[in-house]
Amino acid sequence: MTKLKTQKTDAEVTEFIETFVDTEEKNKDSFELIHLIQNCTGFMPKMWGGSIIGFGQYQYKSSASKQEMEWFLVGFSPRKTAISLYVYNEFADQEALLNSLGKFKMGKSCIYIKKLSDINTQILQKLVLSTIEHLKEKNKDIF
Repeated sequence: MTKLKTQKTDAEVTEFIETFVDTEEKNKDSFELIHLIQNCTGFMPKMWGGSIIGFGQYQYKSSASKQEMEWFLVGFSPRKTAISLYVYNEFADQEALLNSLGKFKMGKSCIYIKKLSDINTQILQKLVLSTIEHLKEKNKDIF
């Protein structure tokens, strides 16, 4: 079985943002997202792989491969073209939240925003909390 490339690391989140993020606005947005998600969840930010900032963790079981792995509950990555938000799990209750979120694009497993001011951060907090609740409900045996 192959080993998952994206794993929790001991890298410093602040150091990552200060060296990786290429604009002042994205730098500011990254620290605001850390504050928002940490206050919302109570979890400290941790680096996952080389560029994802994750909060919390659980044992994820892939339905396709049946492989179990440690994964973050919610997170984000301040990538060059957009900020990737890993706060969405494609369940019905989140559709209404997305309609009120603001300006974003959907990826397969994340939401892409250009800047934090493009979205409603109160709705983002609701997405974060609903994602965690959904994961807890779906994975009762591992929480």
